[in-house]
Amino acid sequence: MEATSTAMQPSPSSIATPRPARRARGMAPLEPVSPRARWMLGVGFFVLFVAVWAAATLGGFVSPTFLASPVTMVKEAWLLFTEYGFIKDIGMTVWRVLGGFILAAVIAVPLGIAMGAYKPVEAFLEPFVSFCRYLPASAFIPLLILWAGIGETQKLLVIFIGSVFQIILMVAVTVGGARKDLVEAAYTLGADSRGIVRRVLIPGAAPGIAETLRLVLGWAWTYVIVAELIGSSSGIGHMITDSQALLNTGQIIFGIIVIGIIGLVSDFVFKAINKRLFGWASL
Repeated sequence: MEATSTAMQPSPSSIATPRPARRARGMAPLEPVSPRARWMLGVGFFVLFVAVWAAATLGGFVSPTFLASPVTMVKEAWLLFTEYGFIKDIGMTVWRVLGGFILAAVIAVPLGIAMGAYKPVEAFLEPFVSFCRYLPASAFIPLLILWAGIGETQKLLVIFIGSVFQIILMVAVTVGGARKDLVEAAYTLGADSRGIVRRVLIPGAAPGIAETLRLVLGWAWTYVIVAELIGSSSGIGHMITDSQALLNTGQIIFGIIVIGIIGLVSDFVFKAINKRLFGWASL
């Protein structure tokens, strides 16, 4: 009887083990793609976009008055560089963006670190910063023209106002989200409050702060165009305004594309710098 029951028991080798689900080929949720495929897909969308644009304009489906064709835009771009000194306008716009953004970052990052590290500072500043964060920078232009005129100071202040409050709050959130176990370990090892901020909070939040600056730099480009649309004699926004008065949609589109290209290049540069400085953050 014992021999029979022993024989009836399944052996370990005969027990069916669940097989892992076979992943379907192609797209799958959260499935990464290779760098080459990422580049090809990204470029492919631009090619498709230009193809649709060319078909709509060159095929006569859209009037040239409302939308220039890619060929017309290229011709207008050549005229901008060869006859109208557009490279100077690009340089002025880049200078304004960098000037206002750097000024905002120099002031906002220390304030954001103080807000994130010290709760009394956060309680004191957060209501005002949150209030100002919702105020559109363009609403300040009439006041800034009265206070600073229509020169470079006014345009830098528009970018500064549009960036500084965003950076303060985002940096404060990043610093305030530090791991509590690291802070307690530092206290256990004898660190004081200043040492906690300098050796734990700031190094831990540095990748997040760099990412915040990268995002806000993109927003700064929207503010500079608004600043250049009013009371400006140079810059990409000024060129777009003049082209609109002449119904030259080719130049308008090219100005918008130039802004996108410069923003995309700056974004890639920021990502490369962040990856080089804080490569350990992605481990």
